[in-house]
Amino acid sequence: MSVQSGPASRPEIRAFFDEPTNTVSYLVADPETREAAVIDPVLDYDHKAGEVDTRSVEAILRAAAAEGWRIVWALETHAHADHLSGAPYIKGRTGARVGIGAHIRDVQRIFRPIFNMPEGEAEASDFDALFDDCQRFHIGALEVEVLHTPGHTPADISYRIGDAVFVGDTLFMPDYGTARADFPGGDAHQLFRSIRRLLSLPPETRLFMCHDYKAPGRDAYAWETTVAAQRAGNVHVRDGVDEDAFVAMRTKRDATLSAPTLLLPSIQVNIRAGHFPKAEANGVHYLKIPVRAKAGAEAALA
Repeated sequence: MSVQSGPASRPEIRAFFDEPTNTVSYLVADPETREAAVIDPVLDYDHKAGEVDTRSVEAILRAAAAEGWRIVWALETHAHADHLSGAPYIKGRTGARVGIGAHIRDVQRIFRPIFNMPEGEAEASDFDALFDDCQRFHIGALEVEVLHTPGHTPADISYRIGDAVFVGDTLFMPDYGTARADFPGGDAHQLFRSIRRLLSLPPETRLFMCHDYKAPGRDAYAWETTVAAQRAGNVHVRDGVDEDAFVAMRTKRDATLSAPTLLLPSIQVNIRAGHFPKAEANGVHYLKIPVRAKAGAEAALA
């Protein structure tokens, strides 16, 4: 499916790289009105200690203050499985609205029973805005177009702002390829079609990744590329690769990947719009870790 060319406005963009999770968050501002959005903010979480910190979101807030930008949106490309969202902290500090794709309902439906969440937890209403495909909204005078780009998860969306598109986990840098599609609700066929939709944009369109892992032979992290560069050189989906070949590659590759380190804490927090479960009587917040026995090891859980 092709996407028509959008407005020529050019947003101001600042990138913030979190090396522990290999995540890139973005501060995107309208230079005319000085309103801004944060895309995919990271809450620092020490899995071993069970401690959270706000240094990453504080860095973004300081940068916005230094530029005189007012943050009005905290935007998620999807419910991340590799880091916890800093969106609620940004909302608390700035009054920003938290937005995500409308298909988050599907992700919540999949994962709510996995964590045995009680009735009323992880509802779509936890988010301030649910975006449909092709929906448009504004950051100041900048028009944002929402592109539903499922495959990695059912709810992935990309944000097109002027000549820039923030693609979430759909694509990586050309020398690294594409995102996995083996999470519950993921689909490699959908992922291929979502990628081709993005690569039908004008060749000069700038694409901003949500992650980078430094492909072999590359010394520095990178997160900005173009449609033309992806079409010419993406190791998984360059021009000439068809859907069947991509799905076969992706399926084989995904079978070798281990679960992300922060999968269990991230998902149960992020499908709640970044909120932790309520504190218990002792004032402590607790996350659940589902435990299942492998075949033949059931007695270990008796």
